[in-house]
Amino acid sequence: MLDRLAGKQFYCFLDGHSGYNQIAVAPEDQSKTTFTCPYGTFAFRQMPFGLCNAPTTFQRFMTAIFSDLNEDCLEIFMDDFSTFGKTLTTV
Repeated sequence: MLDRLAGKQFYCFLDGHSGYNQIAVAPEDQSKTTFTCPYGTFAFRQMPFGLCNAPTTFQRFMTAIFSDLNEDCLEIFMDDFSTFGKTLTTV
């Protein structure tokens, strides 16, 4: 990554904090996310942060979505995005 940043004037770091919540859990898998509380039993419809595969799933989705930009002007690690470029139009 340091080699790709060499000579770039602009750099921006973005945090995809709530990104996990944007990925839907398949209806047949929602029962696997069931939890119990005093108000009843509930299951997640969107992927919660605490699932063991949540970070990898989110990174795989983002890498697929931004595949044309990845390593050219964008780096993705877990839920963090780093954009960089020589001019503002390339960022």
